[in-house]
Amino acid sequence: MATAVAGKGLEGIVAANSGICWIDGDAGILSYRGIDIHELAVHSTFEETTYLLWNGRLPNAAELQEFTAQLAQSRILDPKIVDLLRSFPASATPMEVLRTAVSALSMYDADENDNLHDANVRKSFRLTSQIGMIVAIYDRLRKGLAVVEPDPTLTHAANFLWMLNGEKPSDTASRTLDVALILHADHELNASTFAARVIAATLSDIHSAVTGAIGALKGPLHGGANEAVMRLLYAIDKAGADPVTYVREMLAAKKKISGFGHRVYKTEDPRATHLRAMSERLSKDSGLTKWYDWSRQIELFINAEKKLNANVDFYSASTYTTLGIDVDLFTPIFAVSRISGWAAHVIEQLDDNRLIRPRAEYIGPAYPSPYVPMANRG
Repeated sequence: MATAVAGKGLEGIVAANSGICWIDGDAGILSYRGIDIHELAVHSTFEETTYLLWNGRLPNAAELQEFTAQLAQSRILDPKIVDLLRSFPASATPMEVLRTAVSALSMYDADENDNLHDANVRKSFRLTSQIGMIVAIYDRLRKGLAVVEPDPTLTHAANFLWMLNGEKPSDTASRTLDVALILHADHELNASTFAARVIAATLSDIHSAVTGAIGALKGPLHGGANEAVMRLLYAIDKAGADPVTYVREMLAAKKKISGFGHRVYKTEDPRATHLRAMSERLSKDSGLTKWYDWSRQIELFINAEKKLNANVDFYSASTYTTLGIDVDLFTPIFAVSRISGWAAHVIEQLDDNRLIRPRAEYIGPAYPSPYVPMANRG
């Protein structure tokens, strides 16, 4: 029988040693490799942040140039993967498509059967580039649009918007998505990352680990909250209602308002700080201000009424919508970013591996319980 009792959902339990991400929920601190997320959001890029996550330090200029070039060169999908994307039924959701396509990628990867460090890094480059391509290509295919070929001269964020929309994004749009990708890149042992590490610990391949992570992210208790936030804003718009009145009535009916509170943070989610500012800036630049304005009104009301802070999902909804991204792509875009963190954790796990095998606190019938013959059962 287990000797230590875990909180429900493993709350408060330390399950691994990691040098990748540190969170102080009471102080509202999130850091990657010891560097505060606020500094990275202001000064860094997704490419540089990914280098940091995978290598444990910031790159010099030559290293960053080489790393960025390798990510760009990895924007290649086997034609059979594109054919697979074409074959999915119209009812398939983008997350189902992404989960299935990532699993299939392993069969077309030259390093499929190599689980050593260097091979996993090579696969991480490919996965990081390919996930963004899969999301963008599938969205165009389902809309009957031509596939847009990747542009190796563009950044990771800009190339994603280019492949999604078929037009070169503005500097503001590119930088906004770039920062959003930085903010979502890692978050310690969240459900999807823990799932990836558990799978990797069995010495399965990185594609299996990332497929499992995507499966965990698909669950509405992990990914999808920003989708729910935007659907709320759409419902308010359709009803022609006042945002605060609408939300007050939802609370009176005991309905949950997505995008508030966090399992770890007891103060404002530091990622929300930047997404709020980006949503406001985008709304002013685009002239479409209602999504940000209504979000801000709802945030102030919930904060006053329930003492809850907005989390990373709340303002990512209005940010992505103002960028012209469909609601059901919000969670896949989470994966476009989080693959950098998933890869870092898989590499770290396999560099010093031990099978992850926790115990359960048994709460069933007392031992020994007798076996009752069939004739004596009621």
